[in-house]
Amino acid sequence: MQRRQALQKIAALGAATVSGAAIAAPAVVTQPSIQWRLASSFPKSLDTIYGAAEMLSKRVAQLTDGKFQIRVFAGGELVPGLQVLDAVSNGTVECGHTAGYYYVGKSKAFAFDTCLPFGLTARQQNAWYSQAGGQQLLGELFKQYNIVNFAGGNTGAQMGGWFRKPINSLKDLQGLKMRIPGIGGEIMSRLGAIPQTIAGADIYPALERGAIDASEWIGPYDDEKLGLYKVAKHYYFPGWWEAGPQLSFYVNQSAWAKLPKAWQAAFEVATVEANMMMLAAYDARNPQALVRLMNQHGIILHRYPDDIMQAGQKAAFALYDELSAADPMFKKIYASWKPFRQLTHGWTNLAETSLENFMYKNAK
Repeated sequence: MQRRQALQKIAALGAATVSGAAIAAPAVVTQPSIQWRLASSFPKSLDTIYGAAEMLSKRVAQLTDGKFQIRVFAGGELVPGLQVLDAVSNGTVECGHTAGYYYVGKSKAFAFDTCLPFGLTARQQNAWYSQAGGQQLLGELFKQYNIVNFAGGNTGAQMGGWFRKPINSLKDLQGLKMRIPGIGGEIMSRLGAIPQTIAGADIYPALERGAIDASEWIGPYDDEKLGLYKVAKHYYFPGWWEAGPQLSFYVNQSAWAKLPKAWQAAFEVATVEANMMMLAAYDARNPQALVRLMNQHGIILHRYPDDIMQAGQKAAFALYDELSAADPMFKKIYASWKPFRQLTHGWTNLAETSLENFMYKNAK
């Protein structure tokens, strides 16, 4: 629906009326040529995540007959991967592709732009963001940073990480050094672990030499690429801190205001497509990668023990209450997010989870 409406905008803007007669004239004929730079937080090796920005660039060019070009730069090529928001905010680049929860050091409310532990699945995040006011609420936050925000993909529920030794209960987390950033790391700290912030490229050697005991990353498809199964055989699920992490496209507000309306519509169309296609790609690739990890690489799957899950959820919502008391913006967004979460989980469990569980247990 969003894509069709945006395409209709483009068509409408290309129509000129002369003496009461509508004469179709493609908008691209009269629009200027524009070149933007997009800074990604991600390396090219993460082809599914990085590829969302490449898809955006390709589709914008196609929709504007090549008049609107966006050149994509991998993390570190223009700015460090964790400085994309700042680069877009100050106009170093016109747009970026990143994850909001990288910037919780500025405001914990940025976590809502990606995910909160024990929060929303990918479908639920998309519903809250696009249909229940999430994008607009977050827009108030991003406006403070001179940014216009758009959903830009989702990995779906992630895995719970790689461990050198099995974790049998909550007490096994005591003193455990785990690579896990952001709010998930804060909760792990409350459970007794020692969270570490380590770049993706450094996870393998840190696990190999025992500098860390465990690490979360993304899911089977991307984890297999890092070769984590070679240095940590115990693979846990679910990734309760990332039930449906959304990636985002950020656009400098001043650059956005200068775009012709037709080009804005083309950009919006492209973000919707990239958002949808990333999740579809992960849903197609992760099952195949998991089979390879189990059958070819001998990993051992474990479900997190119930006491860890229960303690984690309790700690998470205690933290959210604390943040709401301290941060008015977090409180305002949380007041929308929390009741939506309660309703959507009830509906999902009734309509979909129950059916999925039956079909899985009674597979034909």
